[in-house]
Amino acid sequence: MNKPNAKKAKKVQKGSLAEAKMTEAGLEYKGMIMEPVVEKCEGCDRMVEAEGGSYCPSYAQPAKKWASGVCNFATHVRATVDKEGKVKINPLKASKRAARGR
Repeated sequence: MNKPNAKKAKKVQKGSLAEAKMTEAGLEYKGMIMEPVVEKCEGCDRMVEAEGGSYCPSYAQPAKKWASGVCNFATHVRATVDKEGKVKINPLKASKRAARGR
């Protein structure tokens, strides 16, 4: 059976800021004011050029993500390695893995 032709939705690439509009307060995207990326974000694959500046579509305030250490959205930063040469993991996850026998 043939379905009637439905209107095709306009495809927007995930992570793009195509629907963003520049306002007096800044770049507005889905009701949030997006702040420009900080220097630590340079090299990240998530950065998008929009309205003459670079913005992060994953987080509206990139400076706050970097304030407590490394941004968890950053694609250009590797996990930290402690003094013993092992990657730091969450103790709760480690205990669950040990309980499962991994």
